[in-house]
Amino acid sequence: MNWGTKIIFAFAGFIAVIFTLAYISMGQDVNLVSKDYYVQELAYEEQIQRIRNTQSLEQKPTLVVDRKTHKAHLVFPGSLKDKLDEGQVLFYRPSNSAFDKTFSISLNEDGLQSFDLSGYAKGLWKAKITWAYRNTEYYHEVNLVF
Repeated sequence: MNWGTKIIFAFAGFIAVIFTLAYISMGQDVNLVSKDYYVQELAYEEQIQRIRNTQSLEQKPTLVVDRKTHKAHLVFPGSLKDKLDEGQVLFYRPSNSAFDKTFSISLNEDGLQSFDLSGYAKGLWKAKITWAYRNTEYYHEVNLVF
């Protein structure tokens, strides 16, 4: 085999590798952070105000994960549990939005709500807690790894 034939085989192999990589990459699922990211970006100034409202609080809600029972416990401290008109908790999975789950906040008399995490995929999750009290909105985010 002469050097000209080797060059043709090298080019053909290179083209085959490029087409194979293009074919594989076209079949990959590309997840956006959220479907309506542009609308959320336009309204981000309101989100910044929610975060500032939460930072001004003396006590903030906490989310504790119990790995033995596979449960997460949302705790609103004493002074904060009475300052809740409505709210929700979004368990957000950054790697795949199909796993995201949203719950309404419904605290018991101790200011506690539990969530069963037994069916959740292991890895990084973000708990995005939003609530409102007397037309003031709050936002608190907690990173979870389980």
